Amino acid sequence: MATTNPTDIPRTLSWQGETTGCLRMIDQTLLPMELREIDCDSVEQVWEAIRALRVRGAPAIGVAAAYGVVLGVRSAASGSRDEFDAALDKTATYLASSRPTAVNLFWALDRMRQFAGGHPEASPSELTALLLDEARRIDDEDRAMCAAIGRVGAELLSDGDAVLTHCNAGGLATAGDGTALSVFFAAAAAGKKIEVYVDETRPLLQGARLTQWELMQRNIPATLICDSMAGWVMKQGRVQAVVTGADRIAANGDAANKIGTYSVATLAKAHGIPFYVAAPTSTFDLALPDGSQIPIEERAAEEITHGFGRQTAPDNAQVFNPAFDVTDAALIQAIFTERGVIRPVTTENVRKMVGSSAADN
Repeated sequence: MATTNPTDIPRTLSWQGETTGCLRMIDQTLLPMELREIDCDSVEQVWEAIRALRVRGAPAIGVAAAYGVVLGVRSAASGSRDEFDAALDKTATYLASSRPTAVNLFWALDRMRQFAGGHPEASPSELTALLLDEARRIDDEDRAMCAAIGRVGAELLSDGDAVLTHCNAGGLATAGDGTALSVFFAAAAAGKKIEVYVDETRPLLQGARLTQWELMQRNIPATLICDSMAGWVMKQGRVQAVVTGADRIAANGDAANKIGTYSVATLAKAHGIPFYVAAPTSTFDLALPDGSQIPIEERAAEEITHGFGRQTAPDNAQVFNPAFDVTDAALIQAIFTERGVIRPVTTENVRKMVGSSAADN
């Protein structure tokens, strides 16, 4: 695919119109060869888009789910309030079943439920419009959050640094510039020369397909490597830091992210390279004391045995395909949030920074 002018890249997802409108998003399963937007005008389409990774990344999933609530309840806008509340509960429960690990999904759904509960006198039609306004606020807040995380993290990178990242935590994973990638974008905007090494991120290659593509659109020097090359790149002194995103962070700072992140963090520790996580406060789940209780999604065996349509393993091969792993807080030098840096990463410091804004389900 030819390089696109960054100003021509559409937003990862956006609402089109008013309550009768639709959720428009980039279909990320087609990148990098095709940049195509799809319109979701039913909650079932949003569920499928989340499950099939057409939209992915914890913050983006949360925003998509908030808009999905609007799509799910608007058919009940002409009924009674009891019918509307039942539709809201059914919609939120349904969307929550799409993927289990990213806490932003449940955070956004809980926020929409609580918002509706805070307007008991509103008619169904009024509440539908108010819920759309709330979803737009979640969207706007996410974009502001990305910018703030970028500014916070960029302060810890030096001019001339090379940084390794894993999976995709860029604009495609959020409503704004991303979490980990926003750090690189902010550093570059501040005049720092930053180079990025991009793990391809097996088995679905989000690093190769999405992160490398995003960085090239923004003219950030980027070098793509296989996941298994990360340790050698570190040993050669090619990188000075690692920055990744996260899909759920426990109260002690243990962080779930795309499978392979734990290996990268362990390698960084062995080579004396700081490992940083960039994530909004909405990604913290203070109800979980540590990462052992974070639910880990397991995906279809075919993602490994038939990657992108071609069989690469024997018939009936036994497969283990967790989509995420958990990096221990002891391996994380700091967490960049929109409120500032958590360092050292301890339960006490997490609670001081995150407070009551975190998911506490």
